[in-house]
Amino acid sequence: MHLAYPAVLSSLLFCTGLYGVLARRNAILVLMSVELMLNAVNLNLVAFDVWLRDTLHAGQALTLFTIAIAAAEIGIGLAIVLAVYRNRGTSDIDKLRDSAEPHDPDDDPHDPSEAPASTAGTTDEKAEATA
Repeated sequence: MHLAYPAVLSSLLFCTGLYGVLARRNAILVLMSVELMLNAVNLNLVAFDVWLRDTLHAGQALTLFTIAIAAAEIGIGLAIVLAVYRNRGTSDIDKLRDSAEPHDPDDDPHDPSEAPASTAGTTDEKAEATA
C-alpha cells in the first residue's frame, strides 16, 4: 500500500477536526473535534511506522501513548463540561466566555467615561480649534 493514501486520509481527518474546533460553539463538539485530530495523528504514526518498517515499532508505541492521553483528556474534559453545564445551564462556549467573572469598572484605567474634567476640557478646546 502506498503512503499517500493514509497521509491524505489523515490530512482530511485533521482538517475536519480543525474546522470543528474553530467553527463549533458547543464544548462537547469541540472535544470531539480534538479527538478527531488526535486520531489523524495516530493514523499518520501507524502509517509511517509500517512504511519505514521499523523493528522497534516506535510509531505504534507512540500511538498507544496518544490513545492513553486522549482517553484521559476526554474524561477530564467531559467532567469539566458537565460541571460547567450544571452550574451555568449551557455548554455554549461563547456564552461561557461572556459570563466570565466581571471586572470592577472603577479599577479600569483605560475607561474613557472616567476621564478627568481637566483632560475633557482640553480635548474640547482642541476639537474647536481644528474645526
